Formats: sequence, structure tokens, C-alpha cells
Amino acid sequence: MSEPIKRKVDVRIPLILAIVLAAGMFIGQQLPRYDKNIRILPTSMRATGAAGSLDEIIRYIEAKYVDTVDVEEIKRGAITSLLEQLDPHSIYMGPEELQHEEEVMNGNFEGIGIEYLVIDDTIQVVTPIAGGPSEVAGILAGDKIVTIADSTVAGVGITNSDIFRKLRGEKGTTVKLGVLRGHEKVLRSFSLTRDIIPVKSVDIAYMLDAKTGYMKINRFSTPTYQEFMEGVRPLVEEKGMENLVIDLRGNPGGYLNEATELLSQLFPEGKLLVYTEGRTEERHDYESNGRARFNINKVAVLIDEGSASASEIVAGAIQDHDRGWVIGRRSYGKGLVQVQYPLSDGGALRLTISRYYTPSGRSIQREYKNNDAYKEDADLRLRNGELADASKIKPADTTKYYTGMGRVVYGGGGITPDIFIPLDTSFATTYFFDARQHLPQFAARWLETQDAGALPKDLDAYMQKFEVSEQMFDEFEQYVKSQGALDVLSRTAEGKDELRHQLKARIAKLLFQDEGLYRVLNSDDPAIEKAIQVIRSGEPVAKK
Repeated sequence: MSEPIKRKVDVRIPLILAIVLAAGMFIGQQLPRYDKNIRILPTSMRATGAAGSLDEIIRYIEAKYVDTVDVEEIKRGAITSLLEQLDPHSIYMGPEELQHEEEVMNGNFEGIGIEYLVIDDTIQVVTPIAGGPSEVAGILAGDKIVTIADSTVAGVGITNSDIFRKLRGEKGTTVKLGVLRGHEKVLRSFSLTRDIIPVKSVDIAYMLDAKTGYMKINRFSTPTYQEFMEGVRPLVEEKGMENLVIDLRGNPGGYLNEATELLSQLFPEGKLLVYTEGRTEERHDYESNGRARFNINKVAVLIDEGSASASEIVAGAIQDHDRGWVIGRRSYGKGLVQVQYPLSDGGALRLTISRYYTPSGRSIQREYKNNDAYKEDADLRLRNGELADASKIKPADTTKYYTGMGRVVYGGGGITPDIFIPLDTSFATTYFFDARQHLPQFAARWLETQDAGALPKDLDAYMQKFEVSEQMFDEFEQYVKSQGALDVLSRTAEGKDELRHQLKARIAKLLFQDEGLYRVLNSDDPAIEKAIQVIRSGEPVAKK
């Protein structure tokens, strides 16, 4: 294992505790999503035993309880309590939650297609999504949405849920917007016809150097493999890419099949990538399909404590077959496979039916008998020093498993990387995290006041010449103070430098979209630097 390298707190992911909590939306969603062969008992059959008693108790409560109660809420609570007796990833999803989840995981939703921020209680467009109704209609980055369907939405305390409800809707329906542009005083009127809007799972793909590409994957949803291929193709055919860094940090997983399709582009035909097995499920092997379209030479996979499920399948296959370097920190440790069963109320039961195993035979699922401890694992890792010191990583399963080249690997609690990148929290003060959340809004406000002609016209020039001045940073801190972040005394010099770097990245996002954001962030990222170093070294993975 290599010497530790300090890892900065990443603007792309929140504080360590929040990483895993946010991941819960996707963790545990694996293909197949529905099992059409499941048998449901006819409703005419009377339940007996405890099930019958539960039904009777609910009826008594509804008919006789002293106070008015929400019976549906009681039922949902009973369902939640029931599933908590199983494992953390067997869950019930109500109709609205299921709809939102499927929009994200299917890779699209129906709406007008904008990325936005709420700044000074006003919806401001960050960018219209390419090809969406907003771009087609002429909505521009920086436009402020003042009215929706003739109702004022600026200065009224609008919430994100209110915005979703007003802007999203069925394909083919229309919505009228009143928009202020720049310093204009009169609203521009737009009538937009809602359409299907893609939700990207691949944030960006670009070249780190003359031979090495970089791809950031934020989840494994229905279009991930297609997006992966669309990202790789121009890098290989137009840029001459030979090697690839796949960034799965903070990626909470998703569909197993998308992960194995992606892996098939990195292995010859017939390589075991993962297998699943359960009490009632026979072993099922997933092997590479032999349809690799591009010759990708060296590979590095970046992971951290927020990398789960399908991300761990990718990292596990790369590691077990010594196909490339796994770099970062120990992954989440989620090795359970769920199938989604539709329910009569429009919701769904997502039930764990099997475990998955990496090619060497290891299960990387963490212990989950103590549900509270399971949920608090990220905080435990932070407190016991594991995130800063590789020697603190203690395998939950001491059984030795072996990679193809004879390296020892362990299961029972995530994928331990080949090269450790510690989390540097030396500047992670209360003020830093309070201030960081205001970076996007301030960047948008600041950019409005600038002369566009004085700003760099291309990203390369921006990377080389643009710096956050002391005056600009002072303005940022005044803005942060106005938003209620008052613990300025806890700010460190390192924290100031990091905030300046992330502010530069946020401005680059507004000027040059996702490539601007990631190129700035990656320019000072120890994991990226280490990936490039080992790829250039020519050393075999087995020596790492």
C-alpha cells in the first residue's frame, strides 16, 4: 500500500455523514426491478395468526380509538417496522417516492429542462439543459424566473418542492414563464411545452493528459452504459485516449446490469464479473460478453465511503482480476441485491433476495444486525481515524481471498483500495461547511456584476489566468455572513484556500458548464494526481 496522500474535502460531496444518507436514495436498487412470477394470495383469503390480529387491531383503532388518527400513517409505520426486522435495504416506497426514484433511475423526467439555483428568494437559471424546451425557447443562463403561470414566485419564500410541482408536468402540457434578463425592467414571456428531460448519470468525460481520459459517473441508472460509451467514443476516436480513470466517489450504485455492461468494455469475453446467490435464488454468474468496442489499456477506479452497490461491483471486479488500480478509501459495504415488487397502492416493496459476490468469492456486505450502528458507520469511521489512516482499517471478515495475481483481499465491509487517499479534515470547521453551501449562489451573483468581455473566453485560459482575488473573497465572506454563517473565528488558512479553489470551480461551472467545474476541482485532487502517476509508471498492479 502506498504512502498516504492528503485528500481534500470535495465540493462534489457533502460532509462524510451526509454522503451515506444521501446515497440511500439509490443503494439497493438492482436489476431485475420487477419479478412478474411472484404469486399474490387472493384478497378473499382471510389472514390468520399474527397477520389476522394486526388487521383486526387496525380496524379496532379506526372504529374505537379515543382520538382521531391517520390510519394510513399507522399502516405505513407498521410496514416500516416490519421491514426493519430484515435488513437496511429492504424498504417500502410510497407512490410519490417511487415515481421520483424511477424518474432518476430511468434517466429522465418530464418538465421544462433547466438547472437552477434559488438566489435571494428568486429562481435563477444556471443552465438550460441541451435540447430541452427551455433551451429551444431561448431561456438563457442567468435568467430569473419571476412568474410561473401568472403567479409570482420571486420573493415569496418558494421551496424546491414548490418549484418541482410548478415546473414539472406531463409531456405535451404547457407552462407560461415570466423572466427577467440581465438589467432589463420588463418581464419576457415564454410559453414552454414540457417534454422528456434526460437525467445524466455520467457527469463529464474529458482528457486528463494526452493519453488518459477521465469519467465521472454519479449513479448506475438505465442509460449509464449508453452514456459511458458515448463518453468514451470521442475520447478514443478524436483524442487518442489509451487509459481511463473512472471516478465512482460518492456513487451510491444502482442497476447491476449497467455495471456489468460497463465492465464488459474492460475485459475479454468470459471473465466472471460478479455472481449472486440467495436462500431461494440459485447462483447466477455475470460474465463479460466479449463485445468490447474500444481498446482501453490501463484503468484506475476512484472510490470512497460513499461508493456503494454497483460501484463496488465495478471496483471489486477490477481489483480481483488485477485489471487496474483501485484508489481512495474503503467503500460503503453494500452487497445485497433487491428486487422491486409493485403494490396495489401504487408503491413498491424493494426486497433483498440475494447477495452478490466479487469474482474471488468475497461478500463485501457490512454487518447489519444492529441497525443503528449500520446507519452510523460513516461517523464511526471518522471518529476511529480510518478515513485518515489506512492502518485503522480492520477487515470484518478475516478470511483471505486472492486476486488473479495472488494478492490477498478481504470481504465483509466494502472494497479496501489498493492505494489509500486519506480524507484531510484539517480545515473542516463549522464555518467552512456553512460557507461552502453558499458558493453556487455567490458565484452566480458575482458573475452578474462582471463585464463579460473581461472574462477568459475559453476554459484553458480560465484555468491559467483566473484567480479569486482578496477583494472577491472578502465579498464572498460578507455574503456568507449575511446568510447567517457567523462562526468566522473557526476559519483556518487552509479552509480559506480551499474555499477560494471551490469558488473558482463554481464560476467555471457557470461559464463552461460541467467540464469547467471538474477540470478546476481535479486540478488539485490527490486521487486524480495519484491515478495519473500510477498509470504513467508502467508498474503492475500487483506491486501496489
